[in-house]
Amino acid sequence: MLKNISKFGVRYALMVPAGQRRSSDFTETTARQVLRFHRSIPGYQPTELVHLHTLARRWNVGEILIKDESTRFGLKAFKVLGGSYAVARLLCNRLGIDLGPVDFNALISDDIRYRIGQMTMVTATDGNHGRGVAWAAEQLRLKAVIYMPKGSAQSRVDNIRAHGATVHVTDLNYDDTVRLAGRMARENGWHVIQDTAVEGYTDIPRWIMQGYTTMSMEAIDQMGGKRLPPTHVFLQAGVGSFAGAMVAHLAMVYKDEPPRFIVVEPTHAACLLASAAAGDGRPHAVTGDLGTIMAGLACGEPNPMAWDILREFSSAYISCDDYVAANGMRILANPLAGDDRIEAGESGAVGIGLLDLLANLTDFIPLKAGLDIGPHSRILFFNTEGATDPDTCREILWHGKYAITV
Repeated sequence: MLKNISKFGVRYALMVPAGQRRSSDFTETTARQVLRFHRSIPGYQPTELVHLHTLARRWNVGEILIKDESTRFGLKAFKVLGGSYAVARLLCNRLGIDLGPVDFNALISDDIRYRIGQMTMVTATDGNHGRGVAWAAEQLRLKAVIYMPKGSAQSRVDNIRAHGATVHVTDLNYDDTVRLAGRMARENGWHVIQDTAVEGYTDIPRWIMQGYTTMSMEAIDQMGGKRLPPTHVFLQAGVGSFAGAMVAHLAMVYKDEPPRFIVVEPTHAACLLASAAAGDGRPHAVTGDLGTIMAGLACGEPNPMAWDILREFSSAYISCDDYVAANGMRILANPLAGDDRIEAGESGAVGIGLLDLLANLTDFIPLKAGLDIGPHSRILFFNTEGATDPDTCREILWHGKYAITV
């Protein structure tokens, strides 16, 4: 099942999706409620769906569509969608009210502030999720404590602190940092806002995943609604919550003509590929050094809630080395004539970097054929972050760091 294109540092498993069990947590009704809430936040604007027409012709595919999250609420990443929605749901639960008719302005009122008292949100993050939680806490006049794994970029630390959060950079990897944040929350009476479900902790991860559906709701409208579905959707994955949310919602909307979902991970943090390769239907962790420039994807333990969705609908799981993400960043930053430039961070660009290999290298012909990618394909990507680590981005774009070597 697991195949290697070894000289290019790519491993993959092609799957036949069952596509039978659709999640009741990601209905159109729920997604509309999420979008209504996000629209009530001051400064909300739908992010752009970019059409790369010239690149699509060059690579002999029908369409290349990129949902560009680099401008979301000025935070350069999509993660705030999940964090803000989960925090809002948590506050409403504490107040004993339904979020349905409540908008963001109501939650920042003096009356709500008095009724909820002081609350502290805590999470573990590589950067973008923590910044989203810190921003939501700042807007709602709550406290936030953020734990980050070893090697976290200073720019990401500084961005989180700028929202008034307390930040601790640990000497642990991401998964151990998640456990540390949970332990500190229990000891201090804080509220964990994490996108990984464990036994007894499922509501908040579900709310975070539901919060992400604002992206897919916007993209569906921008693509022309249900009548024009994508044929392929490339989704990068860490614990899998973003990918799982997009798959669950898009599979529900396009149930009569579902796209092929391709899950992409870094080589040393490919827990979903490992889970698929195991073949027993259960999530499996990878351990050790999870090092990758794709910091947002450096996670060794899948979110079981997301895995249950992904194993039902995914057509492929693919892991790749860092140069694939770096090449994607360079491609998007240096467009062909007539295409728009896109600012993409390391985690945001890996999908387009992978399509470059599929479109242009003969070693990838079997994988390309297995995915049925060709002139008919309408391919959707999500640029989940902009240049959240500017120093690394400059090294990649200016100095060719992480170039392919074969």
